[in-house]
Amino acid sequence: HVQLVESGGGSVQAGGSLRLSCEVSQLFIASYCMGWFREAPTKEREGVASIGNGGYDPLYADSVKGRFIVSHHYRTKKTYLEMNNLKDEDSGTYYCASTPRPYGGVCELAQTWMYWGQGTQVTVS
Repeated sequence: HVQLVESGGGSVQAGGSLRLSCEVSQLFIASYCMGWFREAPTKEREGVASIGNGGYDPLYADSVKGRFIVSHHYRTKKTYLEMNNLKDEDSGTYYCASTPRPYGGVCELAQTWMYWGQGTQVTVS
């Protein structure tokens, strides 16, 4: 079965940076989307960034545009989320997700995502 494993979370001071990684295995789909989501206590899960498995067409939530960068390596199937100028409100559990890419479409954060990782904690203070 498909597995996604996140790593790279931790604690950082406001203004600092972190890089999250996600490794996906047992995913045998020619075209798929990778996404990052986050969830904080008392808040709904929020889509942060997404990208196609070719490493193109990244999409970002308005709250992270200009600060976060999502990337994906086609051969290693690793996805990264580089987070810069972190703010208190960026704290939460970050989840990696994957889903088949719609034919001719983009990797919308609002679409249904089939596969999820267990999450990694990010704390900004």
